[in-house]
Amino acid sequence: MNAITTREGLTQDQAEIISATLPLVGAHIDEITTEFYRRMFEAHPELLRNLFNRGNQAQGAQQRALAAAVATFATHLVDPDLPHPADLLSRIGHKHASLGVTADQYPIVHEHLFAAIVEILGADTVTEDVATAWDRVYWIMADTLIALERDLYADAGTADGDVYRRLRVSRRVDDPSGAVLVTVAGAADPKGTPGQYVSVGVTLPDGARQLRQYSLVNAPGADLTFAVKPAGEVSEWIRTNLRVGDLLDVTVPFGDLPTPGPQVPVVLVSAGIGITPMISFLEYLAATAPETPVLALHADRSDTAHPLRERQRELVDTLPNASLTIWYEDGLTAGDPRVHAGRMCLDGLDIPQDAHVYVCGADGFVQAVRPQLIGRGLPADRVHCELFSPNDWLLG
Repeated sequence: MNAITTREGLTQDQAEIISATLPLVGAHIDEITTEFYRRMFEAHPELLRNLFNRGNQAQGAQQRALAAAVATFATHLVDPDLPHPADLLSRIGHKHASLGVTADQYPIVHEHLFAAIVEILGADTVTEDVATAWDRVYWIMADTLIALERDLYADAGTADGDVYRRLRVSRRVDDPSGAVLVTVAGAADPKGTPGQYVSVGVTLPDGARQLRQYSLVNAPGADLTFAVKPAGEVSEWIRTNLRVGDLLDVTVPFGDLPTPGPQVPVVLVSAGIGITPMISFLEYLAATAPETPVLALHADRSDTAHPLRERQRELVDTLPNASLTIWYEDGLTAGDPRVHAGRMCLDGLDIPQDAHVYVCGADGFVQAVRPQLIGRGLPADRVHCELFSPNDWLLG
């Protein structure tokens, strides 16, 4: 019997096969996952209509997310110098729980993914040993996610996948930036933590029930309020159609951003609609730890494009040890010393080495800012990134 490696569940031979075939799989992973989704949606069209985001599929984002997940997980599984891959799966598990993913859906993914691998690479390449090794990688990953998601459902006090609640809209606020703030009644979460999000499900004119995840911006224990940037099918539907008194399908909150400890300095770095989880952190600190040192940094196109601009300023002003610095690409706001022209620049900023730093914005913004923070000596495990895209967990 082959010896088991330190990464549980793989034999040494299987680990060597994975290492040897990773370059080949990686070179064809986009083709594999495109073929996988084609097969799966052909066999299960309800998944595209009722679970997977059609916009992400049309742009190829979901395919790239799966490609990154499979390849990165396998790489971490066979390389003892890399962090254990289970640590990489927390973000995926929370996203899955927010969508109501259940264990019975993993065999469906397995069936069509492995059919796609054979189709693209060829049966002569995907020998029995190769198929067995990659099959084991898949189930190690799947079983880890299934266990994590079951724990998340249990912590939320729900049955597996039973995360949606039909709630009445109690308030709608149209922010000057174009964002829409939606509050649903009867959904206060006393256990809520900053930086969480909910999934919202709406039935579109063609009958498809599409899902989208939105960051919460409410204070701890208050009714859930989430911010919607009008982009994509679901967000545009909400902007155009949703009114106070309407019923809306909203999940219980999920999200794995860590909550800072008492008096630990906090740095909140955001761009555009990425401000939403930062508002959540500011609300949390104002309610529970107002003496916390806070450095809030935000970048946007202009003051009119800046979402929740006034609320951010109000919250920072209520915290005695907080400061706010803003960058606008399109120019300055006259007479405001906190506003700079151009793009965000971290040079010259005093960022405490013991701070917890939270970064949220578009992919390019986060990927540009994070290396700057790490390069300044901040430990990677204290720089927490949130992205509004399917491959966000890669920055964990």
